[in-house]
Order: sequence, then C-alpha cells, then structure tokens
Amino acid sequence: MLTTSLRIAQKALKRNKLRTGLAILGMTIGVAAVLTMFALGTGAQESVSSDVKSAGTTLIFVRSGNFTRGGEESRIPTGLGSTNSLVPADADAIAKIDGVKYASANLRERTWVETSNQRFYTQVIGVDVNHPKAYGWGFPKGKFFKSDDVASAAQVAVIGTTLRDHLFGDENPVGKEVMLHNQSYKVVGVFEARDEDQGEYAIIPYTTAQKVLGTSSIQMVTVSAEQAGDTTRISDAIKALLRKRHNLDKAVPAPGAPSALGGLQAPGLGGGANPDDFTVKTQASEALTKGLNTSVAAFILANMPQMDQTNSQEMAGTLSRAGSTMTALLAAIATISLIVGGIGIMNIMLVSVTERTREIGIRRAIGARQSDVLQQFLVEAVTLSVFGGVFGIAIGFIASFVITNVLHWPATISITAVALAFGIAAVTGVFFGFYPARRASQLSPIDALRYE
Repeated sequence: MLTTSLRIAQKALKRNKLRTGLAILGMTIGVAAVLTMFALGTGAQESVSSDVKSAGTTLIFVRSGNFTRGGEESRIPTGLGSTNSLVPADADAIAKIDGVKYASANLRERTWVETSNQRFYTQVIGVDVNHPKAYGWGFPKGKFFKSDDVASAAQVAVIGTTLRDHLFGDENPVGKEVMLHNQSYKVVGVFEARDEDQGEYAIIPYTTAQKVLGTSSIQMVTVSAEQAGDTTRISDAIKALLRKRHNLDKAVPAPGAPSALGGLQAPGLGGGANPDDFTVKTQASEALTKGLNTSVAAFILANMPQMDQTNSQEMAGTLSRAGSTMTALLAAIATISLIVGGIGIMNIMLVSVTERTREIGIRRAIGARQSDVLQQFLVEAVTLSVFGGVFGIAIGFIASFVITNVLHWPATISITAVALAFGIAAVTGVFFGFYPARRASQLSPIDALRYE
C-alpha cells in the first residue's frame, strides 16, 4: 500500500508543478536556514571557546641564556646570560608538549629597512610560520610567508602597518622590494598587531635570519598556550624538557664552584645543581614582575599557579554560559525557520485536500479505508518536506562555503547537523501534514462525491 501511495503522491504533485515547487521552496529555505545557522553557530561557538580560552596572557617566552641580577641572594640558580643555548630543534620539541598551541623560533636584531627613497631603523625579527598565529595578527594586505620559505631561507619579508606607512605611505607594498643588510627582500604581506610597537617590525623567516647572522642557534622560542590558565604548567614542562635536552641533569658541580656556563650556582641548592642555560617566563609573570626587585619578583612567581587556577575556573564558567546562550539562540532560529516551512506545507496540503474532495469520495466508495487516505496524504506531505530537505541541505553547504571563504566567518557543518536537518524535514512533513491528511480521511464518501 505504501508503494501505491508513493505512486499516487508522485502523480498528484506533478499535476500542479508550480504549487509543488513553491511548497518545496518553502521547506528548502527553512532547512537551508537551519543548517546554515547551525554551521554559523558551531563555528561561532568554536571561535568564542577559542577566544575565551586564550583570553588574557597565553604567551610564554623561552630565551637563550640565564642570568638573574641578584639571583644568588634570592637562592635563584644563575648561569651565563649570553650563551647561545637554544636551537630550532628545541622549538620543535616544545611544540609537542601537551597544551602548547604554537611554538615559533625567533632571532632578532635592530637594523635599517630601506626602499629606494625611504629608510627606517627598526627591529627585524626572524620567526617561524606559527608566529603570527601566536600573537593573533591580521593581514589587511597580502599574507604571511609559508613553510617552504622557511625551509629554503627565502628572502621574503612581512612588515607591520606602521613600517608600511613610513616606507610606502598609502601604496600597497605587497610585491615590492625592501633592503635589509644590503640585500633585497620581497614584501609578501602587511600585518596588523594589537601592540603598536609591533607595527614597526619587519618579519623574515628565522632560517634567513640565521644565514644573515651566521649562526645555527636561535635567541628565543615564542610559545602560545591553548588556555591562559595553563601557562605555569607548560612553563614547568618546558623547563624539564630543555634541561633533559641540554643534559643539565647529568653533571652536578660542587656547591659554589663555577659552572660549565661560566656562572656560579646559587648557594644552598641541596647538593648543587647545574643552573638552566635558558629562561622561561610567561607573559603574565613578565608583566607582574616588571620593575620589581628580585626577591619581590620571586615571591610573586611562587604564587602564579594559584592565579592560573583562578583563571581556569573563570574560563570554565564563561564557556558554560556562552554555550548555553548559543544553544538557546540556535534553537530559537531553527524553530522559527521550521514553523515557516511547515505552515507552507500545511497550506498546500489543505488546498490539495479541498481540490481533490471528489477523488477522495471515489476512493472511499470503491473500498479505500480511512487509514489508506490518511497514508496517501501523509506520504505527499513527507515527500514535499524530504525533497525540500535535500535541496535545503545542498544550499546550506553552499551558503556555509561562501560565508567561510568570502566573509571569512567560521562555518562548519558536521554529519550530525546534516542528519538532524534531514530528520527534522521528515518530522516536519509528518507533523504539519497530519491535520490535512486526517481531515481528508474523515470526509464522508457521499458528501465527497456530491462536492463541486
């Protein structure tokens, strides 16, 4: 009987193609809107989650060498401050630590950046491809250099907006040349930073900077944590990792004896220990201890884990509230869209029942039961909604692709969202098609045959 109902529904829907098309269009728009809203909502939720997790101070700075003025007095182990102890492999190892989002090798120096008629004295920084992601830089012009440029030590540069204004004025510098160390570098992008000082920087691949400076080491590793409240734990993990990589736990000098780094260990360190040949500081600790004497700074740093724990608790609460708000918003939009599409189907089915009253009377007169008529019109309603759902899913994918690539707004569609949208389309057809179908099945055969 279901096969027969499908065949009858197909013929009935083909009979009035314009009305059928309009009914399908209404459902298509509803499902497409639902799927697009889900995609936008999911992307926005991920974006909000990422922003909340990274709100505050997520950066960790690992610097080559180790010297703390007055460290001996505060029982802080101190090594040689200018040693070139970090290498790119250290940055690669740090990037694998749990909770690390990005890690970028750094070298920097101050020098002249020149064009044919302008010059500006600023910082030139050699970095890896993840550096702008760690700082959240935007690119109003061009883009950042790629991994291939780092691997080949290409002579390419990205400049800040302030440096762009000094050297090029209102011109677009992308594709033009600048001079560094009497060598030509191609400008591939302009970055926009929150920190005004960073707007003066010229950025080149760290491998290119190594080549210019004639070194295989690096001066610093910039690390970005996934969560602001996790920086202290990651800092401790970085220290343990680098001490192991630099073999600092093996040779233990006698207390008070000169270390291999040329510094003296701090007194009273429990039998002596090689001091670190690097320093690890979080962005928060640098801000909190800036300008303070060593003993006060040490006290503040000792309490950093408690501050991180508080940050983590606040972030968990904020994410929970943001998630609830986003879910409520999506549910409201989805409900409105589906009601609009469902009412369209109900309207079409009511008109169809009225037009086909005599057909219903004939079917009942030759033996069709109420359940058969009910099934016939339910199948028509579900067919309309399913076709609308299929087209709506396709349009939803297209809309999400356009939004992501044109408007640069994150929009992700999951298999769950597609299955949910398709299921909602079928349920909507049943829900809004049931009343017209039930009305048709309850028509009296005699009255239906007399209907004009």
